[in-house]
Amino acid sequence: MDAEDFRQIRDAVRQLVRESVVPREELIEDEDRIPDDLREQAAGMGLFGYALPEEFGGLGVTMSEDVQLAFEFGYTTPAFRSLFGTNNGIAGQVIARFGTDEQKHKYLPRLATGELIGSFALTEAEAGSDPAGLRTTARRDGDQWVINGSKRYITNAPIADLFVVFARSNPDERGGRGISSFVVETTTPGVSVGPKDKKMGQSGAWTAEVFLDDVRVPADALIGEEGRGYSKALTVLSRGRLHIAALCVGMAQRVLDESVAYAATAKQGGAPIGRFQLVQGLLADMHAELLAGRSMVREVAARYDSGEDMSIGPSSAKLFCTEMVGRATDAAVQVHGGMGYLRTAPVERFYRDARLFRLYEGTSEVQRVIIGGGLLREAGMAR
Repeated sequence: MDAEDFRQIRDAVRQLVRESVVPREELIEDEDRIPDDLREQAAGMGLFGYALPEEFGGLGVTMSEDVQLAFEFGYTTPAFRSLFGTNNGIAGQVIARFGTDEQKHKYLPRLATGELIGSFALTEAEAGSDPAGLRTTARRDGDQWVINGSKRYITNAPIADLFVVFARSNPDERGGRGISSFVVETTTPGVSVGPKDKKMGQSGAWTAEVFLDDVRVPADALIGEEGRGYSKALTVLSRGRLHIAALCVGMAQRVLDESVAYAATAKQGGAPIGRFQLVQGLLADMHAELLAGRSMVREVAARYDSGEDMSIGPSSAKLFCTEMVGRATDAAVQVHGGMGYLRTAPVERFYRDARLFRLYEGTSEVQRVIIGGGLLREAGMAR
């Protein structure tokens, strides 16, 4: 699409977020769900497939465009973006990038419209950031695969129509080798989903355990090459990490706006608290780090699109921006004082919501390992 078309999409997303979602944040928090009409509005705007290929009904945005939309999504409760995030991100991208033509035609158009919800089933109790502990198995039986295992913290699992499941298809391999990926529809016998997880924050974004008991799928459910599933996961996770970084920029902008508005009007001793230089200092630090994060995400996205850096840069952006938004939400509560500790204050909710960003899609510690190891490999250090 040309720049003007994208600008119109971005502006429409901004309007939807600020006029339709922001006013209903407390409702989403209290009811732990996204209202049906908001889901319908998102689907009508094409948000369930904005990052999927145009030939399958998506908008086909570039990474540079993706992060601009994420800046807007991040301005409100993360649950709104989470509703359609797995379709565009880690689930949909595996099929779009590595699936067969048949798999693409079967699933992508319906993912793009929101008719289907896709979910990415990689994480397990003993296999989060490191695949070495992955216990789910896939055994070939004639013209079928038999999958056994369980997955944990799976986003959108309670409402998913299909899972992209990662399983060890070669028990003799270790680490990331010997892992394959499969499309598993949730109606398949043997697939079950546990109760919704009770989380610290991000109400309305549902996660749950997934159980796979002798689940039989046809041979053509295999996505891409057998035993190469984990490399696919890393590819889409890299894109997802940059998207998360952009969401954090959006959230940091929101809590800064809330804090500036509060400091300009709340009074102590008859004067706005914004008159106090230490309050101004908190706002200044939030603003400086926000600008740094936004510039970093835009630069890394441009390098991702050019193919120049699709690993170290996204990890650096996720590391910096997820840590940055943690500091921003903490400072926002501080600016609000006692009011910031009440559940009625948006900054209190964002303080809890932000904590997850440093954990999922690769912890901050894992990002440091990726960055440091990648830089040393580029320098020619032997393993």
